[in-house]
Amino acid sequence: MKVLITGGAGFIGSYLSEAYLDRGNEVFVIDDLSTGSLENISHLLKNPRFQFTNDTILNRESMLELTGICDVVVHLAAAVGVRLIIEEPLKSIHTNIVGTEIVLELSNKFRKKTFIASTSEVYGRNSKVPLNEDDSRVYGSTSIARWSYASSKAMDEFLALAYYRTKQLPIIIARFFNTVGPRQTGRYGMVIPRFVGQALRNEPITIFGSGEQTRNFTYVEDVVNGITALIDEPAAVGEIFNIGSEGEVSINDLAQRVKTLTGSASRIVHVPYEDAYQEGFEDMERRVPDIGKISRLVGYKNTHTLDDILAKVIAFERTS
Repeated sequence: MKVLITGGAGFIGSYLSEAYLDRGNEVFVIDDLSTGSLENISHLLKNPRFQFTNDTILNRESMLELTGICDVVVHLAAAVGVRLIIEEPLKSIHTNIVGTEIVLELSNKFRKKTFIASTSEVYGRNSKVPLNEDDSRVYGSTSIARWSYASSKAMDEFLALAYYRTKQLPIIIARFFNTVGPRQTGRYGMVIPRFVGQALRNEPITIFGSGEQTRNFTYVEDVVNGITALIDEPAAVGEIFNIGSEGEVSINDLAQRVKTLTGSASRIVHVPYEDAYQEGFEDMERRVPDIGKISRLVGYKNTHTLDDILAKVIAFERTS
């Protein structure tokens, strides 16, 4: 099987590339390296079953050729991270919506099964626990830039479902809940690599807001196993799935765990949202997924606790 992975030089994409290569498949990656990195895939470049194209998904000609020769399209390319969305809102919206439209249009042209990566952000401020795939989306004002990401990814889902319902394009949508692990960068606001980096440098560990907000963290290889299992499962077509873990931790507790596990002398400090991001920034109090749907269909399960994940990230960052 030939697999096209958009954003394949990114954090999740590089792990997914490895997984498909380990299965004996051919992997074609397109990535403009705006948030991905050649370092993530450098160990794959000599593999004869791996091909990398340094280009944007907005380049229709490149996408046309790659989509035509592949059997499955995994669409991971997107503007990611709260900080990036706030700093470059126009580029982020354009990449997420127009890029996904190009992917879906060309997948439909060649009738290729397509996996669309979405995000827990689409639930917005809905603090119901746990969140299932049919729960309502609760957003703030359009004047708050952080909601543009959630809205653009929700539109990606609408586009994919429209292609499925009107053109019978085989699509699968998955919403990721804070995927973490080695190789992830803290540049765009991802909290675990940011905390670990600060702790290892004995810098202040900076918590945005009160730190009472809770999150759910999922190990990247578990997420990859969920992606491949869904793509393999015919009954997943036309459906939306949460991919996350069962745990819930406050950001205050997370910071303390990182400090303890690293043996850091860092202070833990709180930074108001308006200083970290922008005036009027809004965040979610809780975000915990119901993963019953994916578990029932493909037997999805999580293999790593939060402390397991932190240990792996810390070990990676110590040697990077």
